[in-house]
Amino acid sequence: MEVLSLLLQGFSISILPANLLACVIGVVIGTLVGVLPGIDTISAIALLLPFSYGLESTSALIMFAGIYYGSKYGGSTTSILMNVPGEAASVVTCLDGYPMAQRGRAGAALAVSAIGSFIAGTIGIIGLTLLAPPLAQAALAFGPPEYFSIALVGLAVLSKLSGTSPLKSLLMAATGIMLGTVGMDSLSGISRFTFGIDELDRGFDLSILAMGIFGIGEIITVMTEPHIRPAVPTIRMRDLYPTKEEMRRSSTPMVRGGIIGFLVGLLPGPAATIASFVSYAVEKRFSKNPAEFGHGAIEGVAGPEAANNSAISATMIPLLSLGLPFCGATAIILSGFMLHGIIPGPALITQQPDLFWGLIASMYIGNVILLIINLPMIGVFVQLLKTPLHILMPLVAAITLTGAYSINNSIFDLGWVIIFGVIGFLLRRAGFEPAPLVIGLVLGPELERGLTQGLIISNGNVWTLVSRPISATILSIGAIIMLYNTARWFRKMQGERKGESC
Repeated sequence: MEVLSLLLQGFSISILPANLLACVIGVVIGTLVGVLPGIDTISAIALLLPFSYGLESTSALIMFAGIYYGSKYGGSTTSILMNVPGEAASVVTCLDGYPMAQRGRAGAALAVSAIGSFIAGTIGIIGLTLLAPPLAQAALAFGPPEYFSIALVGLAVLSKLSGTSPLKSLLMAATGIMLGTVGMDSLSGISRFTFGIDELDRGFDLSILAMGIFGIGEIITVMTEPHIRPAVPTIRMRDLYPTKEEMRRSSTPMVRGGIIGFLVGLLPGPAATIASFVSYAVEKRFSKNPAEFGHGAIEGVAGPEAANNSAISATMIPLLSLGLPFCGATAIILSGFMLHGIIPGPALITQQPDLFWGLIASMYIGNVILLIINLPMIGVFVQLLKTPLHILMPLVAAITLTGAYSINNSIFDLGWVIIFGVIGFLLRRAGFEPAPLVIGLVLGPELERGLTQGLIISNGNVWTLVSRPISATILSIGAIIMLYNTARWFRKMQGERKGESC
């Protein structure tokens, strides 16, 4: 009851005109950040930090939080309509969202994405409301060996997302890991595989790779082989939103994705991106028709979109409860706290309850505002699909290249977007799916960092990485999953051989 009364007090603060306006501005900016490729949450908040000087501290932090979780709503739009991820966390949405758009179900995909984001966001906020302090303390029990184990198991389990052969998936994941080693090592400060090119010191940006492989790669594919892009059927009013069957199939993945995202969001790293891939793998595993994934499965949109939004609420838990930012976006929000003379941590809840509960209540309100904004816009977005190819593809290319340049204001990045676009085109022609490549780039650095830090802490004792209770449990679960998948593959191969012999 005490939590409920404090939350009601927070609502009374968040609906004050100044705070409500800050919430609306934040979620609108966040949606635009998500829709426009290349403009990330960190850059948007950093640009607005100086403008927050004149705002009251609660209003400023509500606006920053709105940009943060609002960007995840908008990230799915270009992924579904154009196969260009608006946010790194929306990469996996391309796998089924874009095929749905090609067969005239873009409206349903966008609606499910918005509804799933709302439901999962609500799950995450409820978790943030009820469980922030104990979960934050539990997250501190994870050290480098545990992060190493999570990354290793994640690579082994998640690399097989698509319908391609396991060998092709592993090759793509290994390539992603190798790309993740390019640049300056975060621990030693040594430049690796840069060949004296200063611009490579910062490594390959995930957004650059995703926009190149998915966006430019799709443009090259469509323009060189326009016959492979199916004509979009005439879209009727009732096609703009999901059918009862699509909502039935999406409801469980939304809830499941919300829970998965919340749990993954408690761990350091690109939580929203990892959560979306984990959710996709889980939905494919539980699906009665796994072969449909990659060809327009509604569950492949609902689960990951729910997961990346729920993860956002979870990443706020260590920030608010412990003052520890577990990802880049919460680190820049921490700067906003410090700018206004506020120190997040255990004392924040007791010493400044109005700010803490007002911020949480504003996230409830912001989720409702985002749903109100996004659902009516579905019809407008879907009209993009009716644009002729000779107009649409140059438009997509212009948006993608502008977004790529805006990340670091670098012509060098533009060159890499084009190179990755050609690579993406060639991978498609050779029958390789690029999703495992992205997984390798995301989890590879986490794997290396956990391994290096774990060995430093243990004075080079490798056994420490697998002997700690949490790490050993994670590795054991991963081993069981891999053995089970191997046994299934072996039985499938035996069945095929018996069928051929008959």
